[in-house]
Amino acid sequence: MTRPRNDTLLRALRREPTEYTPLWLMRQAGRYLPEYCATRSRAGSFLTLCKNPALACEVTLQPLERFPLDAAILFSDILTVPDAMGLGLYFTDGEGPRFERPLRDEAAIRALTAPDPDGPLRYVLDAVAEIRRALSGSVPLIGFSGSPFTLACYMVEGGGSPDFRHLKTMMFARPDLLHRILEVTADAVSAYLNAQISAGAQVVQIFDTWGGMLSPHAYREFSLAYMSRVIAALRREQDGERVPVIVFTKGGGQWLEEIALCGADAVGLDWMTDIADARRRVGDRVALQGNLDPSALFGSEDAIVREANRVLDAFGPHPGHVFNLGHGISRHSEPEKVKILVDAVHRHRHAL
Repeated sequence: MTRPRNDTLLRALRREPTEYTPLWLMRQAGRYLPEYCATRSRAGSFLTLCKNPALACEVTLQPLERFPLDAAILFSDILTVPDAMGLGLYFTDGEGPRFERPLRDEAAIRALTAPDPDGPLRYVLDAVAEIRRALSGSVPLIGFSGSPFTLACYMVEGGGSPDFRHLKTMMFARPDLLHRILEVTADAVSAYLNAQISAGAQVVQIFDTWGGMLSPHAYREFSLAYMSRVIAALRREQDGERVPVIVFTKGGGQWLEEIALCGADAVGLDWMTDIADARRRVGDRVALQGNLDPSALFGSEDAIVREANRVLDAFGPHPGHVFNLGHGISRHSEPEKVKILVDAVHRHRHAL
């Protein structure tokens, strides 16, 4: 793996000193950018955009053309994996992602198998390779997947849900079936991330969007255990370089010490977690990523700079910090406000 010219993110993930705190943003390629909306309109649909490597490359690069970000992140969707399992992913306006065949039947669950990434997910791997070529060694490329538990939430419910009633009913009434889904999905995610690494991803992140809704015992059993299983199966070396892994559980602040032991190099924090307290709790076991409230981007320029400095000063002059939002950018954010944030982070220097 050729080291990018700007390797600040990679050094921060290894908890090495950096000249400034590196920055990338979850959902940095998205609907807040007019150029993204134009490309999506040209594609005709979100799924077509995801499944066209050239268009996926185009939108991946769009935020880097506007802002001096320290990484690109693959443009895709976490639900590509269950789609490749044959659940029939589709999107409808106002409802978000849906599956034609949610997993409610025991026979269907027993028949579930992990897809070969080189088959129905080939378009993602082609996009990774095309993006790496287009970046020309400028900044690292981040690949990603949803966590097994988060994917299972959508696979059982058939889409988003305010309470994930079907998933939680299965968890308490038939935990054996949920474990079966999680085992197959963990194998699928491991193979998928390994394929992304082979195609050129230099960092990978696991998005555990819904793990934080679980009780402590259930989180350990149904979410953290399967993320640990995925990480243990990853090929972490590429051309003599370590491929860092970031784990992000939204709402996972209460389990930081346990998450820090799952094998990841960095733990992402949502905005509800005090980053200074998080650093004290995990010590030097992992790097930390985060954790500005995404809604801060609705504020004035002074407010954005103040809140960014608050996060940076709370972490302090220590190695191992990657600045990010505590969740994805809102579609209602203004690109000019994002530019203010990026510039504020890059010019910040700790008072020693």
